[in-house]
Amino acid sequence: MYARSTTIQADPNRLDEGIAYVRDDVMPTLSGMDGCVGLSMIVDRTSGRSITTTAWRDEEAMRASDAAARPLRERAGQVFAGKPEVNVWEIAVLHRVEEAGEGACVRVSWLRADSDRIQRAVEAFRTQSLPAIEGLPGIRSASLFVDRDQGRAVVSTTYDSRASLERSRDAATALRGKLVQEQGVEVLEVGEFDLVLAHLRVPETV
Repeated sequence: MYARSTTIQADPNRLDEGIAYVRDDVMPTLSGMDGCVGLSMIVDRTSGRSITTTAWRDEEAMRASDAAARPLRERAGQVFAGKPEVNVWEIAVLHRVEEAGEGACVRVSWLRADSDRIQRAVEAFRTQSLPAIEGLPGIRSASLFVDRDQGRAVVSTTYDSRASLERSRDAATALRGKLVQEQGVEVLEVGEFDLVLAHLRVPETV
């Protein structure tokens, strides 16, 4: 399974307009394409950053959607008043505890590791981090996306509410610290977002 993420640093005053565009135009267009398994969108209403992610059955299906996705992305940049930045990922781990509902929030951690350490980090996340994450209050899902060639990874954990997200901060910091110490990964950034569209139908990988 693969994913394409589009990040836009938007004008915060344009976020609602942009969310409506992604919901009403982007999602129906891409979701109807062969191999698409859904779309999600998260936003930071304070900074204006939005991240829209589409998931695909395989790399071929994702690449085949490029021509259709490009004008939608360009239009999104105009609506949000920001420049789109695109990243492509392999979906290495995805686990749902429960479906996310209204009011859900997401913590995203961007990581870097030597390319030869990526697979070890994936296995450590699957066997060590994930069981600990499952015990966090309000947890709804967790995922790990990787770019093996670039030695990059992104961990996303979804919670049922902003309150649960905030209560989990210390435990999440400790889990990241363990991954850094034991697997030699570098934490590049951590962000917290509102989940505004949750329509990914990616099957479980654990």
